[in-house]
Amino acid sequence: MRLVAALVALTSTLSPADQWWLDAYGFSSISQTGKGVSVAVIDTGIDDTHPDLIGTVVGGRDFSGLGAPDGTAPVGPASYHGTMVASLIAGQGSPGAGVRGVAPAAQLLSLSVGAGVSGADTDTQISQAVIWAVDQGADVINISLSRDSRTWPKSWDRAFSYAFEKDVVIVAASGNKVGEASKPSAPATMPGVVAVGGLSKTGEGALQATTTGISLAVTAPAEELWGSYPNGGVREWSGSSAAAPLVTGLLALMIEADPQASANDLIQRLLGTANDLGQPGFDAIYGFGAIDPIEAVASTLTAEQNPLGSLSEWVKLYRPGSLEEQGELLTPEQSLELNPYPEAQISASQNTDLSVSNDVAWWLNPILYWVLAPFAPLLWFVLRLKRRRDQS
Repeated sequence: MRLVAALVALTSTLSPADQWWLDAYGFSSISQTGKGVSVAVIDTGIDDTHPDLIGTVVGGRDFSGLGAPDGTAPVGPASYHGTMVASLIAGQGSPGAGVRGVAPAAQLLSLSVGAGVSGADTDTQISQAVIWAVDQGADVINISLSRDSRTWPKSWDRAFSYAFEKDVVIVAASGNKVGEASKPSAPATMPGVVAVGGLSKTGEGALQATTTGISLAVTAPAEELWGSYPNGGVREWSGSSAAAPLVTGLLALMIEADPQASANDLIQRLLGTANDLGQPGFDAIYGFGAIDPIEAVASTLTAEQNPLGSLSEWVKLYRPGSLEEQGELLTPEQSLELNPYPEAQISASQNTDLSVSNDVAWWLNPILYWVLAPFAPLLWFVLRLKRRRDQS
């Protein structure tokens, strides 16, 4: 598969109008700034020398074996990616220059993985990065990467379940439409993960380049956004990679507003205050709707369980024993590369061939089994009754 991106602009200054989403979605009127909240960015690494990000990265680690030990040396063919994601969360730009994140006082952990690096065992790197982030006290984890498969390896079962058990929210980009791939892929398909789809600039429809499906949680702005580019630049970009960090930053604001809220509470508030779009209620295009930052920060909704499902219960019920025996679902003979471009548009000069197709048949979609779970006892009873009739 080839993902073509269009170069829009490279600059070092921005006007308030350029960062339209801050006013349009009410971020600029929220008093919280994400102070005291730790956000882990699992990506290609963050350039912490960028003027917009100086002082924001308080820790990190490189899991690719290619970067700096603290994760601040961008790696891979999409090395700029992590820096752009980080800036939308905690950028320090002023109204007249640079990118200002939605949670500028949040503390970032930079975890670099070899996304797009041929032969890199990114499955293992991401599972290790998730566990490390949790152990370092992350409140929210942002993963703007796509595995190009609806399934995920067993190591992710353990790592993501560990995060949920420790009350950590995981946000993932839904991914982009590439070739015939039009549905979200892991980690956006995993129960409990906040999968973020993209909205057009007008907010009147989903961004055509982003994927849609029943695993979507919410949608956020994803068109004509700006992100900090390594070595002091700023670039415009679009797609779910840009939408996810806006939701991650919003969660940081919500945590500051109510530090006692559980991860389940936060997700419930995010979903419960979303502006319904499309068909009434939940749908596969907008999830529960477009984020409403002001209402989400003010919400006091609570939830005993994760409104997006339980990964641990899914594993107990539906992880096939044969796959457990085989271990990882992705083997070196297949591709171990991740798609580091769920954002869809960056630079025409960087037309990277992402030959990463690990799609599976629809009947292996974990969400399908989650939906059908309540009917399992009835199916068992019917089959048992039929067997007795056949034997009589």
